[in-house]
Amino acid sequence: MTISIKMAKHSWPLAQPFRISRGVKTHADTIIVKIFDNEVCGIGESVPYARYKETTETVQAQISSIGNAFANISDIHHAINELSAGAAKNALDCALWDFRAKKNNQSIVSKLNIPLRSLTTAQTISLGTADAMAKEAKRLAHAPLIKVKLDANSVIDKMKAIHLSAPDSKFIIDANEAWTFALLKDVIKQLKDFNVALIEQPLPADSDNDLEHFSPSIPLCADESCHTRQDLAKLKNRYQAINIKLDKTGGLSEALALLEEAKRQGFLIMTGCMVASSLAMAPAFIIAQHADFVDLDGPLLLRDDIKFGFEFTGTKMHQPTPFIWGQTLKQSGKIASL
Repeated sequence: MTISIKMAKHSWPLAQPFRISRGVKTHADTIIVKIFDNEVCGIGESVPYARYKETTETVQAQISSIGNAFANISDIHHAINELSAGAAKNALDCALWDFRAKKNNQSIVSKLNIPLRSLTTAQTISLGTADAMAKEAKRLAHAPLIKVKLDANSVIDKMKAIHLSAPDSKFIIDANEAWTFALLKDVIKQLKDFNVALIEQPLPADSDNDLEHFSPSIPLCADESCHTRQDLAKLKNRYQAINIKLDKTGGLSEALALLEEAKRQGFLIMTGCMVASSLAMAPAFIIAQHADFVDLDGPLLLRDDIKFGFEFTGTKMHQPTPFIWGQTLKQSGKIASL
């Protein structure tokens, strides 16, 4: 038996431009990996992220570096584990999980004994003017949880306008490292009055020491500062929550280990995503079953999702049958030949 690897770049047009503190994007560029033999095919998707100096070219080069033909599952598993955490390892690791599910005729949720339930995901408002963000908040006012992209400009004015437009919603603020410690201390008490339940990565990752023993009135969540289990020790006494993203952990394998250790140490858990299709959300959905905050609305930001992806009913996301990933051959049917 020979196990082979193929990969391809896919560019997903967004439903509308998506802006954060670091810039704006109109497409989501992802890498889709297939691991297959003459019987089954496993698939995975990842997002190269410029914040970590990743491009589609560097990620493809990393994937190519391990070779494209293996004698057995043990060999390919070993080769993947040699890669550093990041988008390349994520796509390969998740494709291998899918391949094994089909090969062993055991779904991933059955193997992990994690029953899947429908989850409420946050809906995201991208960065804009206070008026534009308030208008978007009004459209999403039915959502129990809204994620708001902010930079360091007009934080209170924008959140006040957003809160007035969606008074019954709770909010996650994602600053993407754009704030200073002085700004955080200045605004945090007022933000609590606007139903802000979590503040994600307010400071640059290299400024985390400023948070040492700071007692915030709203939990702070490490995103860019948290990749794998090895980061948890330095996050204690600085953050109260962590955001588990598979493009940072390098796949589902490390994400599961990070989840277990973070919960043991008392961190709140957020499960997040890059902008990508349901294929990238599928393994994250498993982690999200144990999360306090779920932010997996990536497919909703695309003009069109991948076939056999998640179904969304308002803010609820459901895994239909057949589904794109993690199923047995019988469950996935024709999808296995993708």
